[in-house]
Amino acid sequence: MTQGMTTDELVALVRRVFAPGPGDRGLAVLVDLPDGQVPDQPEWRERRALAAAWVEALAARSGDLGFPVHLVAYPNVHTNNGDLPGSAWIHRGGAPPQHAGDLDPAAAVPFPQIYADHSILIALTTFSATAPLKVAARQHPIRAATMPGFTAAMLPSLRLDYQEVNRRVELLKGLLDRATGADLRFRHPGGEARLHLDLRHRAAHASGGLLPRPGTAGNLPSGEAYIVPYEGERDGVPSLSEGTLPVQFGPEVVCYRIQGNVAVGVAPGGPEAAREAALLKAEPAYGNLAELGLGVLAAFGVKPVGTVLLDEKLGLHIAFGRSEHFGGQVGPAAFSRPEAVVHIDRVYVPETQPDVAVADVTLALEGGEAFPLMREGDYVPGLFAGGGL
Repeated sequence: MTQGMTTDELVALVRRVFAPGPGDRGLAVLVDLPDGQVPDQPEWRERRALAAAWVEALAARSGDLGFPVHLVAYPNVHTNNGDLPGSAWIHRGGAPPQHAGDLDPAAAVPFPQIYADHSILIALTTFSATAPLKVAARQHPIRAATMPGFTAAMLPSLRLDYQEVNRRVELLKGLLDRATGADLRFRHPGGEARLHLDLRHRAAHASGGLLPRPGTAGNLPSGEAYIVPYEGERDGVPSLSEGTLPVQFGPEVVCYRIQGNVAVGVAPGGPEAAREAALLKAEPAYGNLAELGLGVLAAFGVKPVGTVLLDEKLGLHIAFGRSEHFGGQVGPAAFSRPEAVVHIDRVYVPETQPDVAVADVTLALEGGEAFPLMREGDYVPGLFAGGGL
């Protein structure tokens, strides 16, 4: 049983995403485990069962793939994009572990050894491992697909035409690379909000669902170009990011006041605004604007499922918190403790924020050209002309 995908589809997925070759040493499917601090949940159990089923199916075809396939477990790190623990456990048979307490300390394997023995990793985890695996990929010749919060509802997104997805993502990356800034205008029940993002001194990234080169890590399913706004780390060169960013929490829209690429406060409002204001005061790094992301999967008929892994790939999203894994300057050391490290995406599609509309997004390109990118939540007509859709 492969939980909705045939063995042939799984093998084809590995070949399409990673383009494995003679130098590949192994494939590790990573899972994180609940503990006394973070209890188990039904979706978490289903995700671990999915990982175990994929490992069983792919291991049966290890001769075709050319390398062994293992299930690798580790205790969860209590937060998205927190650093991974020092060690993990390779499942050697029998019932897979279901709790961090099931792991035998004597059988622990240092993560550098996991990387040495497995050049391909798929992280089917509950807490996102994207940031630490991006950092690890700079030091080890691995390539990793991260799938935090993956559910069976996302399986159709693994069957998309990723050559066309990748083409569109690369087009957006090229535009972001040329941009010195982005001007965003939102509408919400309280009125209009405008935000300028400083994109100087940064290179954009493409995450098109293809990871053929060692030293890379990215989400799967995928389909976005993204860039870290300039955070003002150069002496005498402050960040020009400023304005207001609205984010909907349930029925309440919280408006963050942005100065120097950091949320320095929120407009007075309801309980969510009060909670966010207290969080910004206690954990200033949380307010760092860490990413401008542009997803493309909505045009392929993909709908939100309530999980950021997929939903952010549908359109515009802006993240708060950790950025160094994307080429920024804010890392775990900027937070008060490991459990406080976050990279949180706020997704601007009607299903996730129905009371916040993206009126328009305009890029300021080098030379002063204003390039219209989005209007009324959609990319401008003709932007992706020449492809397969």
